[in-house]
Amino acid sequence: MRRQVSLEEISDGRLYGKNDMVRTDCGGCRGCSSCCRGMGNSVILDPLDIYRLTVGLSCTFEGLMTDKIGLNVVDGVILPNLKMSAGDETCAFLDAAGRCSIHAQRPGICRLFPLGRFYPPAETGTEDSNLRGFRYFLQVHECPMPNKTKVKVSKWVDTPDLNRYEQFVNDWHYFLEHVQERVAQEADEEIRKINLLLLKLFYIKPYDNIGPYDERDFYRQFGERLAMAREVLDLA
Repeated sequence: MRRQVSLEEISDGRLYGKNDMVRTDCGGCRGCSSCCRGMGNSVILDPLDIYRLTVGLSCTFEGLMTDKIGLNVVDGVILPNLKMSAGDETCAFLDAAGRCSIHAQRPGICRLFPLGRFYPPAETGTEDSNLRGFRYFLQVHECPMPNKTKVKVSKWVDTPDLNRYEQFVNDWHYFLEHVQERVAQEADEEIRKINLLLLKLFYIKPYDNIGPYDERDFYRQFGERLAMAREVLDLA
């Protein structure tokens, strides 16, 4: 999701790499669940998020759609997002004690918070997404917990094989960027076909898994599906 704000407005003015120390640690968020409330449809889920949820909860994408996730248009592309309850606007996975009931399978945006990702604009010679990459930044107005302590970014993000994960995030981001540019030029019927393709290929069709939380085979299958989508949509 593109945010129409300047980095200076929302951050501490620094960009971080995975080996940098950043002041984000809240001591387990004891007594606080502010970031799990009132988020609307802003917690967008990528294919790995859905894989983790369906495998970890032993359910299907369709099963999650009953009451845990919804679909929303993001810059012209239909993507799933976490649902908030209709009453008090709490995350569908927040338990009665105000704790995350899917902490081991929580989405990438939740693992990241209050960090965000900054993708630099394309410059001459850096149109290749592998050369552009992304950096992390600290959202200074988002988390109300005081007296945060420093922690290494890689530890905070808390995901297996961080190098491979960052490559996946990069590939998915720039693929979506290209798709969004494409749908902006298409008629409604073609946009509908593109969105159905993406939903079926990356979300609805199950990924084979070789273990509950062994994600190596997910990345292989995702790469195959990404190559297929690029070919079908004639994207570079």
